Amino acid sequence: MHPAYLTKGAKRRLPKGKATNLRAEAMGRECQIRVPGVCSGDSRTVVLCHLPGAGMGRKHHDLHGAWGCYQCHAVVDGHQKCQYPPELLRLWLHEAVIRTQQVLIDEGVIRVGD
Repeated sequence: MHPAYLTKGAKRRLPKGKATNLRAEAMGRECQIRVPGVCSGDSRTVVLCHLPGAGMGRKHHDLHGAWGCYQCHAVVDGHQKCQYPPELLRLWLHEAVIRTQQVLIDEGVIRVGD
């Protein structure tokens, strides 16, 4: 059973100055990458998928990540081939980062202009 704040529409507020683990926030969430014909929709496999390009052996900050199921993550990371060109996969990943950030802002996990 997931904590109540993981349910749709729930609001979660963190005390001012309290950091949160954005990777842990991905657990049980809806995949935001949603690659057509690839996405499993299985929230049990959702993890934080970082944008590429931070350099060899490095990852971008967790703010630059999207919630993605195992299948979508494998495709956007290039570990699994699919019918879509890499440019389109990157676009979908960037859009997913924006959707993920918006959910976190709406829930009060990420604060903007306090």
